[in-house]
Parts: sequence; C-alpha cells; structure tokens
Amino acid sequence: MYINKLLLTNFRNYDIQEIELCKNINIFYGDNAQGKTNIIEAIYLSSIGKSFRAKRDIELVNIENKENNAIIETEFRKIDRDGKIKLEVSDKKNIYINGIRARKFSEILGNINIVLFSPDDINLFKGAPAKRRKVLDIMISQLRPSYLYNLNLYLRTIEQRNNYLRQIKYEKKSEEMLDIWDEKLADYAEKVYQYRKEFIEKIKEKIVDIHKKITEDNENVKIHFITDCENKEEYLKKLKEDREKDIERGYTGKGIHKDDFIVYVNGKPLNIYGSQGQHRTVLLSLKITELNIIYDEIGEYPILLLDDFMSELDNKRRENLLKNIENIQVIITCTEKMRIKQKEEKIFFVENGRIKVDF
Repeated sequence: MYINKLLLTNFRNYDIQEIELCKNINIFYGDNAQGKTNIIEAIYLSSIGKSFRAKRDIELVNIENKENNAIIETEFRKIDRDGKIKLEVSDKKNIYINGIRARKFSEILGNINIVLFSPDDINLFKGAPAKRRKVLDIMISQLRPSYLYNLNLYLRTIEQRNNYLRQIKYEKKSEEMLDIWDEKLADYAEKVYQYRKEFIEKIKEKIVDIHKKITEDNENVKIHFITDCENKEEYLKKLKEDREKDIERGYTGKGIHKDDFIVYVNGKPLNIYGSQGQHRTVLLSLKITELNIIYDEIGEYPILLLDDFMSELDNKRRENLLKNIENIQVIITCTEKMRIKQKEEKIFFVENGRIKVDF
C-alpha cells in the first residue's frame, strides 16, 4: 500500500500544492511552522476522516485566501486496486471515494491504512487514559469499521443517560427510566469491549517478542487491560450499584469510556517506574506491533507517518525502527535534511507552504 500523489488546495498554509511520493521513504525537512506537519495531517485525514490536532474542520482552511473551503485529494495504490480519496472541508466535510460521495463518515475507513508517530506520543503511557483509548480506537476503526459505529452509539447513549441523571437530580424525574438507558448502554458497551479485547490480545501476543528483540532480551513487557464491561450482566449490575452515586454527580462513573491499559516492564508499571528511554522503547515496540497487526489483517503494510519523531530517538532506536520498515511507505518530517542508508528515498524541502524536491 502506498500513496503516489497528494494534491492540496487551500489547505492550512498551502494554496495549491501537488506532491508525488515514492513507494518507500519520503522525507520532508525545513524549519518549524513551514507546513511539514500539514502534509502528515492531510494523509491522516484521508485515512481516518478527521484531524489529529484540529478541534474544528474550519481550522484546516487557509484563512489568508478568499475561498472558504479546503480540498485534499489523495491517490493511492493497494495490492488489489487503485483508489482516490477526496475531502472537501469548510464548516462541514464532504468525502468522496473514487468519485462517489460517501453517505456515511465510516466509509472512508480501511481505504488507506496508517500508523502515526508524533511528539505527543512520547507521553502516551504517562498521560490520561483517553490518549491510550484513542490509540486503540484508531487501530480498530481502520480494520473494523463497524467498531466506530458501535462506539458512537455507546457515547451517544451515555450522553443521554447523563442528561437524564441530571433531570432526576434537579427535576425529580422517575428513576425507573434509567433501566431503559442502562439496557441500551450495556448492549453497546459489551460490543465495544469485545472489539477492544480482541485487539489487546493481538497486541499482547506480538509485543513481547518485538520488545525483546529491540532491547536484546533485557526487558520483558506485559500489558494489562482495565475495563468495567467484560459482559453485559456484570456491567448492568455495576450500573445499578452505582446508581445513587451517578445521580448525585450527574454523570455515569463506570463504563468503556473509562477503559485503559497499563504497561509493565520487568514487572513494574512503566508509568511510575519507567525511564524516558524505556517509554520511547515501549512506544516503538507498540507502533511496530501495530504495523504487524494491520499487515496480518489485510495482507499489506500500512503507511507509516513519522511527524518530527526521528529526533526523539537515539541512533540505536532509529536503527531498530528502520529494521522493521522494509516494504513500507514512510512519510518523515524533520528540521534537518537527513538520509537513510540503503533505502530508496525522496527528499522534499518545505518553506512557507511551498514544497520542492531536493535530491
């Protein structure tokens, strides 16, 4: 799988920019705030359908131009087909797949598979559980589009339940109606849990050997999945037990919206005892694991996006990463021009929203 052409119109700080990529290593270098990450973001949008950094779609439009919409066109090639994704972005977003307008947002998922490294990922294991859930959600959604549908139903239902909890507290509504919300919530929670459990097991299965190779057998990594929702009956029981607490605080305290996973290195929790180097190494192992899970599922590797990430790795960790990206298209952004030995590469210089090939 690889992208052969990217066309940006009025996107971020680009007016009109066409980029032809090679099948292997593509390096975009230049000073900060010149538009390098915008390339990563455009590819991410073409895969997932939303940005990993913008809160509102309108932020993607080049405000210096008079036009009020941005366009991203991505031509890609897979083992069995060629394809094209087009996004039109303004105050709302339209998605076209091979020229046909998508009726549902989820139709974009699985066309272009990606794995993203960004500087924010360095604190993945120290940060809030929401970040770790997002990593799982993105990976699963690309391979199981119905996952996102069930997750959104769960999130919509929990919002409705929370609204009703506040109505009980402040408007003295009947508690009996909560049984209806609980039943629906537990249905969706069990489905989401099954997807997450499946992929956590896949990660557990692969990451141990990958991490041992990277650390030359010096570290053993384990992952523990934390959830309130292993099955519908148990979750319904927990909801009933916590009902009075939920009414008092006005929101649902337990559910798959609280799921998390903890990483242990040599038996110790990484978030408490891990060094910065160990955090980087486990993150590297996790991303390589993700690459391999996607390969197992679809028979080809996803596109690897490295947004200013190589600078976060020392020489040894860079070598370990490069050993694991054979036959993978990689998009790298960095501030200094770099070359990767023994790899086919194409180098681009980025300056003030303009890109030129720099051999």
